Amino acid sequence: MIELKTPAEIDRMHVTGRFVGEVLSEIGRLADVGVNLLDLEHHARGMIKQRGAESCYWDYSPSFGRGPFRNVICLAVNDAVLHGLPHDYTLRDGDVLTADLAVTIDGWAADSARTVVVGNAAEEDLRIVRATEEALEAAIAVARPGNRLGDVSAAIGAVAAEYGYPVNNAFGGHGIGRTMHEDPHVANSGRAGRGLKLRPGLTLAIEPWFARTTDRIVYDPDGWTIRSADGSRTAHSEHTVAVTEGDALVLTRREAA
Repeated sequence: MIELKTPAEIDRMHVTGRFVGEVLSEIGRLADVGVNLLDLEHHARGMIKQRGAESCYWDYSPSFGRGPFRNVICLAVNDAVLHGLPHDYTLRDGDVLTADLAVTIDGWAADSARTVVVGNAAEEDLRIVRATEEALEAAIAVARPGNRLGDVSAAIGAVAAEYGYPVNNAFGGHGIGRTMHEDPHVANSGRAGRGLKLRPGLTLAIEPWFARTTDRIVYDPDGWTIRSADGSRTAHSEHTVAVTEGDALVLTRREAA
């Protein structure tokens, strides 16, 4: 079931979204050569506890995954892109790190992800990060009343095609509100003019993610971490947005670094 949110409810989601943006900004600032992923996990835990927020990932138990997720942030490195399980790994020069965070505050959720390059960045890594960011902005630009969900998906797919990146549709964006995952599913490619008609009050987590040379994925033995099947590097960008009477409102927008 798709629940349209009132302006007051969107305001409450915006409070959560601002906090999610703050945490991801801080994680991006701290991510550096020699930093352990577990240190980033524990820093995020501290910020969440201090704010009185609740992690959407802790005890998350979907149909995939091996046992409940017992961390508050997803941290994925290089060819890993989704559901990265924080573990004892020290970041190295040139690593590509994706951080994905979802929390609730006072019962309302927000979800966002960003990819950064640690230390000296290879141009091909900056390029795929830039592609996901541009795809996200293109999708947000068409998330307007009267358009359809297929327009959002098509906007993402068009940017991927422009850059020459294949698209995997097994995982994509989703509705969000009282819980992290609500209807509808937001595919990262699709046909414009098709699907659900967008209406004010619809809240979506839009999340383009690409691997450089494949649309196939594999899982780590931990049952959570998803990687590109050929080991090529990946990137992932995500914002929670609300469809309004005009331009979409980005609830998780971060301050410029």
